[in-house]
Amino acid sequence: MKRTFAAAALAAGLLTALPAAAQDKLTVLLDWFVNPDHAPLVVAQEKGFFKDAGLDVTLTAPADPNDPPKLVAAGQADLAISYQPQLQIQVGEGLPLVRVGTLVSTPLNSVVVLRDGPVKTIKDLKGRKVGFSVGGFEDALLGAMLEKHGLTLKDVELVNVNFSLSPALLAGQVDAVVGAFRNFELNQMDIERHPGRAFFPEEEGVPAYDELVIVANKDKVAGDGRIKRFLDAVERATFYILNHPEEAQAAFIKDRPELNDDLNRRAWADTLPRFSHSPAALDATRYTRFAEFLKARGLIKAVEPVERYAVVVK
Repeated sequence: MKRTFAAAALAAGLLTALPAAAQDKLTVLLDWFVNPDHAPLVVAQEKGFFKDAGLDVTLTAPADPNDPPKLVAAGQADLAISYQPQLQIQVGEGLPLVRVGTLVSTPLNSVVVLRDGPVKTIKDLKGRKVGFSVGGFEDALLGAMLEKHGLTLKDVELVNVNFSLSPALLAGQVDAVVGAFRNFELNQMDIERHPGRAFFPEEEGVPAYDELVIVANKDKVAGDGRIKRFLDAVERATFYILNHPEEAQAAFIKDRPELNDDLNRRAWADTLPRFSHSPAALDATRYTRFAEFLKARGLIKAVEPVERYAVVVK
C-alpha cells in the first residue's frame, strides 16, 4: 500500500514538473464589434473552453465589416464570422472560402416599420421609402417579400441610409428599413419608446438560411485539426449558455462594461434561442435551396455543389 502511495506521489511530482502543453494559436475575425451574436465565442474564451481544447484564440473586431472574409481568403487570418448569403455570393465571385461551422442558425435580418405607423402589412409599402445599408442581397430579399404580395422593387423608393437603420426610421426619413436585425433594432426602438413591427423574410417567401457562419480559407482546411477543436469548444459554450444563462452573461460582460446595458441585455435574451446547437453540423439541402434563391435573384451565376463551399470538418 505504501509503495502504491509513493508511486502515485512520484507520478504527480513528475506531472507537475512537466511544462504545460503549448496552445495552438487561432485568429478569428468577427463580423462586427462584439455583441450578443458572438456570445458562444466570448463565453468559450472567458470560461477557458478554448484553452481546454488546446487553443489560444484571438477574437478581433474588424475596422471594416466587409474585410474579414476577404482577409481569410487572402490567408491573413484563420477564421472569420460571416453570413451565409455573403459567403455564397463571394464564392460565386471566386473567393476561396468555405463554411466550416454555424454560429446563428436562423435569419436575423428583417424589414422593420414603426408599430404605430401607416405600414401594417407588406402591401402598405407601395409608394413608400425603404431604407437599406448594403445593396445586393438586401434588395433581393426585399424584392422577394414584395413579390409575395403582388408588388416589385419599382413600387418602393430605396434610400441608402448607410448603417443608420433605426435612426432613419425614427427620424421619418424612411417608412421602413430592410437589413434590421430583429434582436437589436426592435429592442433599440422599444427602449426609445418608438416600438417597431418586423416582417420576417422566412415568412414572406425567402428560404431560411444561417445568419452567421464561420468561414475558412478553402485551401487550408484539410488537415487543420484546430478547426474541429474550435467548433467543439463553441458547442460546449453554447450549451453552457443555455444551461447557465446568468453565469454565461456574467462571463460575457466581464471587462466589457459597454455590453452591460439594457439594449445588450435584451438582445442577449432574444439571441440565445438562435444559436446553433451543433455548430459543425451542415444541412446541405438548405444551402442548395438558398443558392437556388440567389441564382433566381441574379446574385450568383450558378448553383454550385454544396461541398465546394460548405463542409463538415472531421
